[in-house]
Amino acid sequence: MEHTYRLTISCPDRVGIVAKVSQFIAEQGGWLTEANYHADAETTWFFMRNEIKAESLKLGLDAFREAFAPIADEYGMEWNLVDSQQKRRVVILASHASHCIADLLHRWHSDELDCDIPLVISNHENLRSMVEWHGIPFEYVPVDKNNKAPAQARVMELTSQYRADCVVLARYMQIVPPEFCQAYAGRMINIHHSFLPSFIGANPYQKAFERGVKLIGATSHYVTEQLDEGPIIEQDVIRVSHRHSKEDMVRLGKDVEKAVLARALRNHLEDRVLVKGNKTVVFD
Repeated sequence: MEHTYRLTISCPDRVGIVAKVSQFIAEQGGWLTEANYHADAETTWFFMRNEIKAESLKLGLDAFREAFAPIADEYGMEWNLVDSQQKRRVVILASHASHCIADLLHRWHSDELDCDIPLVISNHENLRSMVEWHGIPFEYVPVDKNNKAPAQARVMELTSQYRADCVVLARYMQIVPPEFCQAYAGRMINIHHSFLPSFIGANPYQKAFERGVKLIGATSHYVTEQLDEGPIIEQDVIRVSHRHSKEDMVRLGKDVEKAVLARALRNHLEDRVLVKGNKTVVFD
């Protein structure tokens, strides 16, 4: 993968933002390999993502940040500059279902996901052998349904201990406590096995079957304190008919779930997702 710096910006929309940023990058000798912009007419908010060939710049990362800061202040920017060679540390939480985590581990093992996975946490033991085969530590943290606080505290402790930059809930069928959501706001990704906001909560395929739906899908979103209502990163659907049983829907749904989660995580790792309020701009 080519070594680049990724500059992401969101700010109030006004004339001259693109020109100002582009001029600054050009003055530093910067070679743009990708540039994306979006202006939201309703909120009058502007979004930008630039990818810059690292070797072309006269400045290093810290010097670039220092030199760019006055422009950011002038335009009221929320911004970030990331080195593509600094891999994010992704801690994965899973329960009993294996399809999503198996897909992520395969993509990671095949270098399709540019990240490190220092730890997998699960409230079941059945995934241990698969995870450890990949050379990744596995932590079993059982959850007492009558007292979930100790398990929640242990999960947060482990996530901090392993210095997670991002947390992925790969069908982790436990509600995440508010303090965990807050600690990883915009950095905790969930996969929900329905096309939100339809069929929120448990057993959506049964609800979909009973309703006789013609499309089923999956939604990946950032986790917030409001269950299944965080900013949506990625969604997809697959067509079904009266011929499909609930078991068919589950099988087809799993295919959609793992693809949607992988795309969402990849977009996050590549800094393609910008959040404003409860919505996202995704430069795919």
